[in-house]
Order: sequence, then C-alpha cells, then structure tokens
Amino acid sequence: MDHKHEHSGPDHDHHDHDSHTHSHTHAHSHSEEGHSHDHSGGHHHHHHHIPKRITNAFIFGILLNSVFVVVEVVAGLFTHSLALLTDAGHNLSDVASLALAWLATRFALKRSSVTHTFGYKQSTVLVALLNAGILLLSLGAVAYEAIIRLNDSRPVEGGIVAVVATVGIVINVLTALLFFRDKDSDLNMKGAYLHMASDALVSLGVVIGGVIMIYTKWYWLDSVISLAIVVIVVYGTWDLLRESLRLSLNGVPRNVDMKALLNFLSSQKGIKEVHDLHVWALSTTENALTAHLVMPDGLPDDKFYDNLREELEHHYNISHSTIQIEKGDEAFHCAQKC
Repeated sequence: MDHKHEHSGPDHDHHDHDSHTHSHTHAHSHSEEGHSHDHSGGHHHHHHHIPKRITNAFIFGILLNSVFVVVEVVAGLFTHSLALLTDAGHNLSDVASLALAWLATRFALKRSSVTHTFGYKQSTVLVALLNAGILLLSLGAVAYEAIIRLNDSRPVEGGIVAVVATVGIVINVLTALLFFRDKDSDLNMKGAYLHMASDALVSLGVVIGGVIMIYTKWYWLDSVISLAIVVIVVYGTWDLLRESLRLSLNGVPRNVDMKALLNFLSSQKGIKEVHDLHVWALSTTENALTAHLVMPDGLPDDKFYDNLREELEHHYNISHSTIQIEKGDEAFHCAQKC
C-alpha cells in the first residue's frame, strides 16, 4: 500500500522513507481532515476565543499594577527605601510580563498560513521564557545594589514604607485571584499568578521591615529585605523558567506521561508496534503528537481514528495528532526508531 507522509511538525526524522513512501492520501486524508493545522474541522476544542474573564484579568492587572509602580517609585525616592524601589522594579517587570502574556495570547489566535502551518501559538511559550529570563536578570541587578548598600546608614521612613507596602499586599492579592482559576491550564496564567502571589508575600515582608525600622532604627534592614525579595522571587520563577525552556526546545510537556501514552497506543486493537512517537507543545495550552503505528492487517476504518484522537485529547491532553500507519514489512522499516 503506497502511502507518503510528510511531517509538518517538529518530527523531522526522515528515516530513509524515500524507499518506503507513506502517502496519507487514504490513511491521513481522514486523520488530517478534521484536525488540520488550523483546526478547521470538528476537533478544535481550544483557544478559538479568549474567555472574557481572562481579558478582564489582564487589563485590570496591568492598570492596577502600573498605578502602584508609580506610587512605589515616588514613595521609595522620598523615603530613601531600596526595598520599595526594588519592589517597584519587580512590579514593573510584572506589568511588562502581563502585557507580553496578553499579546502572546492574542497572537496565538492568528490563523495558520502557508508559512506558519501551526499558526503563531508557540509565541506563548517564547513569551513565558522571555518573561522568566528578564525577571531573573533584573533581580540580579537588584541583589547587587542591595549588597552594596548593606552598610548604608541612610535613614529610611519606616512608617511610609509600611503603609505603601500594605497597599501593595491588597493589590497583589486581588490581581493574583484574577488568574487563580486558569493557573493550572496555561503556563502564562500560572506565571502571572505566581508573580502576583509572591509579590503579596514580598510586600508583607516590606511591611514587617518598615515597622521594625520605626522602633529600632536598623536601616540596614532595608537592604536585607531587598535580598530576601530576590531570593523569594527567584525561587518562585525558577520552575517557570525550566518549564518554558523545556517547551521552547520541543520537550515533552510536563502534563503528558509518555510511558502511559506508549502503553495506551500499544494496547489498541490491531497495533503490533509503535515507533517514531513524538510529543511537543504547540502553545502553553495545546500539545501535538506524531506517531507511526505498525498494523499488519492494514488501514483501520475512520472510527478507529476518531476514537484514538478523542482518547488522546481527553486523557493525554493532546489536541493535535498525526498518525501514520505501516504494515510492518521488514524491508521498509525505519532505520532509526524512537
């Protein structure tokens, strides 16, 4: 049976398929037909619109935190508080992160084209990586300044610092709650939630430090608080950096169990072997799969593909699947198997 298959995703394993031309004129005319790269068929369950709550969360979070950044900068300069200026810089990076995540979410909705067959969904992964990287670099600069100022005895207005930081707690908690519902379904939503939640804890630390400085005059505590902020935020951001880096390198998404997935495919009726199995992230919320299934009895019917795609989507979080069927003739086996 002469089938030719061309991989349009990251599955670039050519495996000498020139001699074994797998064309999907039959097997993939159905497998690709309701599940093409622009999801024009009946299996497009994700991201054809942005829920209004997410739109409102981004807009409200960006506006609220932008105003607070200005307040913190003015208060920090007036009180000579590095902790407030540090937190202002961190909040400014959060505003930029929210704006970039919002733009990436909008960009991911752009339709696919002949030059971008998967559309622009992976921009959400790149933005998550960019945000994590920028935040870590800015924190390095803050830590350097805090260490230099450890011996600075310049008076700090602890009362004003505590009041401004208290306002910050309220703002950060409100903003974090806006992203709470979607934090487990999208890496950028998770990033926004973690940033805002960690900011609330940071602001609490600044409040405590401001109160202590009022009664003890330990102005060096301002720099210590800044360093504590850096440690807390780095800890909260590191996991986001690792996951966004993994997805940007086409690594298997954390929410996909490859062993369970392979066992599931291998257990399907008529499948003798599974190889060239690849899973990667199309975006921070959508995953894709390509696989070669060895079925000695030949091509299955359309219902087989429908059931397989439905199982992959609902149980393995894979919304786009490309399946290639082989009969298992030894003369045409791939030279390299996964």
